[in-house]
Amino acid sequence: MSEPVVLCHVDPRGIARVTLNRPDKNNAYNAELVQALLDTFGALAGDPRVRVVVIRGNGRHFQAGADLNWLSAIAAQDEAANLETSRRTALVVRGLNEFPKPTVALVHGACIGGGTGVASACDVVIATRDAYFAISEARWGLFASVIFPQLNAAIGERNVRRYALTCERFDAAEAQRIGLVHALCEPGELDTAAAPIIEALLIAAPKAVAQTKRDVMRCAGSIMDAHLFEELVASHAAKRQTAEAAEGFASFVGKRDPAWYPPA
Repeated sequence: MSEPVVLCHVDPRGIARVTLNRPDKNNAYNAELVQALLDTFGALAGDPRVRVVVIRGNGRHFQAGADLNWLSAIAAQDEAANLETSRRTALVVRGLNEFPKPTVALVHGACIGGGTGVASACDVVIATRDAYFAISEARWGLFASVIFPQLNAAIGERNVRRYALTCERFDAAEAQRIGLVHALCEPGELDTAAAPIIEALLIAAPKAVAQTKRDVMRCAGSIMDAHLFEELVASHAAKRQTAEAAEGFASFVGKRDPAWYPPA
């Protein structure tokens, strides 16, 4: 029997350790991983034992965005299936952003596309110095609308406009400079770097922490309303079914430049 795609363990002190567990696919998300995250965080939100959630990736990378082979298959389905896929994907990041308990992301290796959405939705992000990041959806004829609210809040519109348009990779030092990452550490030292932050969260009063998080977000206007959520879901789903996205998927599978890339 194969292992679950999301592992979760709550220790006696109330630290929930959530691990993305598709290492053979660089923890790229698909329907199974999305549903497992919804189930896991739904359970943790209502678990009175849980004080802090720590999320990380198993294997070489934190999270390498979407499984493009899966997305290509979804694009060939009907409008309803595409809307549901985008809605569930958006619910993961929105739910993590508005999760009632503090969250800490430990990032190593690649943090791409939806991975940057997960990072931007967490309260504290620690990355190894050799980690790298990209908001890469436009490279494949897609776009990252469902994580724009969280990215805008984390790194600001100007930085989202640069990195979501160019799709260029940026390193952990740049991620820290623009606000996506709070602290850096050497490879292999994520747990050591996270330990004092986790202790600080545990010693703070849990109800006060929850109320502080909620009201900080309310004052900043970063709690998404239902209308905007549905608009972003619809645009995200519709883009996946365009001819441009089909060419992006084909270029990925064929390991070639897309048709819109002009020759030098």
